[in-house]
Amino acid sequence: MNVSDIPAGDAPQALEFPHFPTRFQAVIWRNWNLVHPAQVAAVLHTTEAEIVQAASDMGLTRDDRALKLWRERGFQTVIRRNWELLDYPQLLELLQWTPEELAFTLKEDDFFFYKLGLHKPVCGEVRFRELTAGEKLRTAEIKQLVQQTLGALPEQTALPFDFLQKHGQEKHLTVTANAPQFDLKFIYPYAALYGDPLLEKDCVSYPEGMFADYHANGVNGIWLQGTLYTLVPYLGENEPYSAHWQERLENLRTLVARAGKYGVKIFLYFNEPRSMPAEFFSRHPEWRGVAGDQGDFALCTSAPGVLEALSSGVERLFREVPALGGVFTATMSENLTHCRSRGGCCPRCEPHSAAALIAQVNNAICAGIKRSGSPARVIAYDWAWDPAWSSEVVAALDPDIAVMTVSESGLETDCFGYPGKVNDYAMSKVGPGKKAQQLWRHALDNGGRAVAKIQVNSSWELCAVPYIPVADLVEEHFDRLRKSGVTDLMLSWTLGGFAGGNLGLLCCNKTELAQQRYGAAQQAVLQAWTKFSEAFRYFPFNDVPTLYFAPQNFGPVTLLTLTPVGRDATMVGFPYDDIDTWRGAKNNPAAPALPEPIPVEIMRRSFAELSTRWAEGLAILDRFTGDLSACEAANLAELRQVAEACYCHFRSAGCQIEWALGRQEKTVAVSLLKTEHTLALRLLAVMRQDSRIGFEASNHYLYTANDLLEKILNCAYLLSQLQD
Repeated sequence: MNVSDIPAGDAPQALEFPHFPTRFQAVIWRNWNLVHPAQVAAVLHTTEAEIVQAASDMGLTRDDRALKLWRERGFQTVIRRNWELLDYPQLLELLQWTPEELAFTLKEDDFFFYKLGLHKPVCGEVRFRELTAGEKLRTAEIKQLVQQTLGALPEQTALPFDFLQKHGQEKHLTVTANAPQFDLKFIYPYAALYGDPLLEKDCVSYPEGMFADYHANGVNGIWLQGTLYTLVPYLGENEPYSAHWQERLENLRTLVARAGKYGVKIFLYFNEPRSMPAEFFSRHPEWRGVAGDQGDFALCTSAPGVLEALSSGVERLFREVPALGGVFTATMSENLTHCRSRGGCCPRCEPHSAAALIAQVNNAICAGIKRSGSPARVIAYDWAWDPAWSSEVVAALDPDIAVMTVSESGLETDCFGYPGKVNDYAMSKVGPGKKAQQLWRHALDNGGRAVAKIQVNSSWELCAVPYIPVADLVEEHFDRLRKSGVTDLMLSWTLGGFAGGNLGLLCCNKTELAQQRYGAAQQAVLQAWTKFSEAFRYFPFNDVPTLYFAPQNFGPVTLLTLTPVGRDATMVGFPYDDIDTWRGAKNNPAAPALPEPIPVEIMRRSFAELSTRWAEGLAILDRFTGDLSACEAANLAELRQVAEACYCHFRSAGCQIEWALGRQEKTVAVSLLKTEHTLALRLLAVMRQDSRIGFEASNHYLYTANDLLEKILNCAYLLSQLQD
């Protein structure tokens, strides 16, 4: 594979970052303490000594302790920080990757290229050079600002990824009679790699203490992505696509055994049968189905032998790992599977409805598990099923297959008189919705089980914190689900897997949880939780645009410009200043416009009300002065830090809405820049104490401490421009 084969999209011109005197200084800044200076030097065609000196000249202090972890577990962050700075050849040199490795990550690591905007900006080659006199003066000003900023902050006590070493410290909660009664409660591991998790060495994503912490909080299952042909060579013993399957299978056996010691089952997320590249079908032309959009083709499930091979592969997998808990399937996801999974169809599948094909795939998987003799479960997730025929799928499923849907599906919302709806990922709006309840009723009437997919700790409403402390909303949701006939819970997608936070509500009610964790601070915490929950209800919601594209997930780190950027916001990637995509008013290629976009005034009022009320909850925690044990005091301090980070994100999202609308007025711009500077400083203070801030498993760190420092530079630079 050549560099030219890596997707580039429409390749716009890269953005400028004038708060740095030169572009090469931006490269040094954004890679400092993430990539070894020698690698940065090689990219910029200079020496390591020059890079170290240039960093020092900007006030940066060297710390290499996390470099290995950034390379292994933070590569998305490195790519994101260099996306507008380095073209593919220099980016590959920085990462020390092959084109194949980068192309794989862009495609398979949770649709990373999609999050980056489906294009690679043209940056031009960046080289180190001597600074001019004016650039040296500006660099000295940056150093002074950095030193003043860091000097005003508390001492740093947490390094990136420190949370990996802190599992096994959760207090084992006492399960009370008030605990919600659900059977399976499974979750995504907080720090698990997504792309090819079972090739990870040393099980860093799954430390022993993590299973203990989940058990302590009432969780009895975890899930991870699984691609069947990488686990067993069901497409052919000599197929290259199954390379290293023995290693993955052995790692899976080890993981299942380790989790089992804590009563935790392992579930695999299946998009099956996976589409294959064109080259595969030169050997199996009779299996080729509808074409995908990346040179791939579906394995046509109407072709003789495909479903049989799939079912046999599943049977083999569960014979090899009999203690595996089961699978949940998505049959209409972003990954092409059967021929109708993405809206197309092939001639063989024309006589068959999407409902029939979906049922056939799920039944084939279930039959394979049954033949293996395993008691493992199959859960069919209805993501992207059409409500017009979803009941047909349920009726055609083996009754032993449970049916899962997002609890909030079809939930109607109202915000300052603006009507909306929920389809996915809501904690601010408490389900279940009508659509979900109807599907569960079909499942129960079919003799099956109803599974609710929910978010308990965090959602795309704010993914950069380990949990959003809104215990009232979570408890209300649990109560409603019990009354809807739901027996099992999927507690998170890739975000929200922290082994603590709101998960404690699986063991007891909120009053008991506050007592067990915070002792004499119980009443203050309960009052704060209520205030946070009241505030969060104001999150402006309709469908998914605000969730994925608005700036709340990146908060104060988003850079500001005096003129519009002119770029479309990207999904949990770069919000820019694209307020029309945030509110669903623009036909962004990645985000079709809503029929009734959220009005600008509703966006403004919602985030203003949210952050104002959230600040009142912070004030309640700050007023507490009682005596606590060391453990209780640490728990209260941790809650205060997480709540502070939430506030910074929500308040900054409101500021960015105001900035997009009113930066033309100098007084407005100056006021917003000062507020954003303060919020970046507050969030940086928290991040230096808590390594979880900014982290989400499928995006790695959304931002770093240096990103927040850069935002402070950005604000100072723009203020100087406005004062000239």
